[in-house]
Amino acid sequence: MSNNKICLLIGPTGVGKTLLLKRLQNILCGELGASPPTLPTVGTNLTDLSLKRKKVTVRELGGCMGPIWPSYFKDCSSVIFMVDSANIAQIASSCIQLLSVLSAEPLHGASVLILFNKRDMPGTMSLIEIKSLFRMDDILASATQSITTLELSAHSGQGLEEVLSWLESIMVK
Repeated sequence: MSNNKICLLIGPTGVGKTLLLKRLQNILCGELGASPPTLPTVGTNLTDLSLKRKKVTVRELGGCMGPIWPSYFKDCSSVIFMVDSANIAQIASSCIQLLSVLSAEPLHGASVLILFNKRDMPGTMSLIEIKSLFRMDDILASATQSITTLELSAHSGQGLEEVLSWLESIMVK
């Protein structure tokens, strides 16, 4: 394994993980155009992002790989967990997946970013509603990890700079 930092990008199927990666790559290359087309990730996808201080390798795992995510935990120093905040039917299972990730021993010292994506979609719950459903206050109080939460629209680009800032900030740890 290289000496690059590994960030694991996980979340249920269809939450926008691949789009997030493509948009971040485009920003780092100076391209701020329209949202690129994507296909669902089957398996794993490795993407290097060259930040100001260092390169970070993002390992995206397809949502269908949820049962084997733990086999990738030992190699990462940080985790981005994405939630589709417009898919109310998926919220409960997303919360269960998140709790499973946070309770995994290899990730007890990892930095964690929870992204509430698709903020631009009609019918999206407010951040207060979604944090209440996730019981984020309880999660933050009991977690061993440093956890950051952000709203995002990978499609429109809202919040992408904040994601890059978070990635940059974990490089100094």
